[in-house]
Amino acid sequence: MKSVWLTIAMAVLLVGLGTYVYLVELPSERTRTATETQDKQLIPFEEQDITGLIVRTEVGEVVLAPDEKRAWKITAPLAADADSREVESLLRALVLGRISRVVEEQAAALGPFGLEKPATVLTISAGSRRETLSVGDSGPISSTLYAMRASDKKVLLTSLAPKDVLNKTLLTLRKKEVLRVDQAKVDRLRLAYPANELVLYRVEHTDQPGPAAGKDRKAWKLRYPVEADADQAEVNNLLIKLDNLKALGFVDPGPQRDALLRKLTKPDVKITVHADGTDQTVKLYQLDLTTGEAYAVTAQDAPLYRISPLAIKDLTKELFTLQDKRLLGVNMDELAMLAVKTRDHQYTLIHQNGDWVLEDQPAEKLDQEAADLFVSRVVSLPAEIRVVKQAGPLAPYGLAAPTAEFTATAKDGKQRGRLVLGASSGGLVYAMGHPGLPGIFQARADLLSQIPAKADLKAKTRQVSGLPPEPGRK
Repeated sequence: MKSVWLTIAMAVLLVGLGTYVYLVELPSERTRTATETQDKQLIPFEEQDITGLIVRTEVGEVVLAPDEKRAWKITAPLAADADSREVESLLRALVLGRISRVVEEQAAALGPFGLEKPATVLTISAGSRRETLSVGDSGPISSTLYAMRASDKKVLLTSLAPKDVLNKTLLTLRKKEVLRVDQAKVDRLRLAYPANELVLYRVEHTDQPGPAAGKDRKAWKLRYPVEADADQAEVNNLLIKLDNLKALGFVDPGPQRDALLRKLTKPDVKITVHADGTDQTVKLYQLDLTTGEAYAVTAQDAPLYRISPLAIKDLTKELFTLQDKRLLGVNMDELAMLAVKTRDHQYTLIHQNGDWVLEDQPAEKLDQEAADLFVSRVVSLPAEIRVVKQAGPLAPYGLAAPTAEFTATAKDGKQRGRLVLGASSGGLVYAMGHPGLPGIFQARADLLSQIPAKADLKAKTRQVSGLPPEPGRK
């Protein structure tokens, strides 16, 4: 009986101890942890609560504020869009910044820490609350900075990295994109150069047979100076470069802008982008070839953007660059017949009821996978290098007596494409393509070794069933 009472007493003692820990010690520990965390915080704000930022450096002061959609704007010394990434990166660094240690409670001299004349002074507002942070020299470790808050005047060693908070000027914080280009929404492009013009449209297009067969997508087409398929990768690359066109500097509206604008008479490139029913136009000028001085002009009331002259080179495209460089000139889903002629073989493949058959042996079963692979290689062969713009003498390129010829007939019964391969050189073969791609080119020579004979296309049904092949079968 005595042992039972002892057990009950021990249980009551353990419950009491647990209650004490839960009600007294744990809250106290949480309070200590929260206090230590708060003490180590550099600024007492969350990023989403910040409603204003002033950045002051030796070159001037920049005042920023978010709009109703939290897009940051510069409000002084001028009104302009801010580089949201740059601003948010700065704010994130401040919010995540920590105090490594308090160097001095009340410093007699601020010069040794670079705080007498701080490199940067940041004023952060969160509604009615405000904190000002002066940032000085680097600490003992290069990725640390000395700082001082206006609220307590303590000299602090912080976890701030110089690259995150220093040298934030008006140019750094200003939005530098020349155009807003949403590649998914662009459906028209016009590229005007001093000697020519290219017009491209994005139109609905049905995918070729394959895993995504039957799905519709939009594809780029050339409308001027020729109507032809466009090189999708090249057009998308052009849009990426246009989206990445950034200002190196600005000439804002005023007498200097007006004077400079009078010198910009004939653009090297004029690009019009159509999206969501509206046009955006940018004109690019290279003012001085020796110095590389180049500018972009958009709207009448917009600043002039100083840009890299390389941007003009990147956005100057000739017809061949943007044109679909597949030499045959017919898509897989449009192809009804492909005539093949080499020095050793000659036959015609017909696409009939979803299968490939030989024109002269329509009852012969073919290896559909092998036929599909071969036809797709012919259809997809692109020109790699343009040798001459207009075809002249063919003999020097082995095209007078071709190594291989392919003629494509579309489903409407019309001959739509032709590919001629000539002499090989250095892994490339001279080639001529469809009429919409005039000239002589070089293409990869792999196709020459991938042209099957009739026998290679025929299904090996007898071997699969264990029967010997038919004698004399070719």
